Amino acid sequence: MHFSRYLDYSASCTDALLLRAGLSSPQMLKTYAIAGIPIVELRAQVLALCQFGDTIVAESSVSEWGNTSFVVHHKILKGDVLAAEFFEKHLWAAREEGMAARFNGKAIPPEVKDRLSGSALGGRD
Repeated sequence: MHFSRYLDYSASCTDALLLRAGLSSPQMLKTYAIAGIPIVELRAQVLALCQFGDTIVAESSVSEWGNTSFVVHHKILKGDVLAAEFFEKHLWAAREEGMAARFNGKAIPPEVKDRLSGSALGGRD
């Protein structure tokens, strides 16, 4: 599998994790007056190759909380083997007042942390 496919999986898993917590992107933007949750750091490690036809399991959860950021940890399992791990650091971003093109971190509301902390996601592909 090409490395970029793993990144597609991690993005899809982050979206699914948010939805499982009841946090759709449009709802978050409106409810919390944020501009988005961009990835500001990405770490990845492929440990075992996967190929077309393999059954893999993706497990995703928030592994770290900051005041204005959080880390989503994705594990891609092929059977009992850890095939890949991804760590996405997201910024809870608001537009800088008077500067539409600039963003600042904004404190993540406690209820968002609570909802995402209880929403670990696992699934097969």
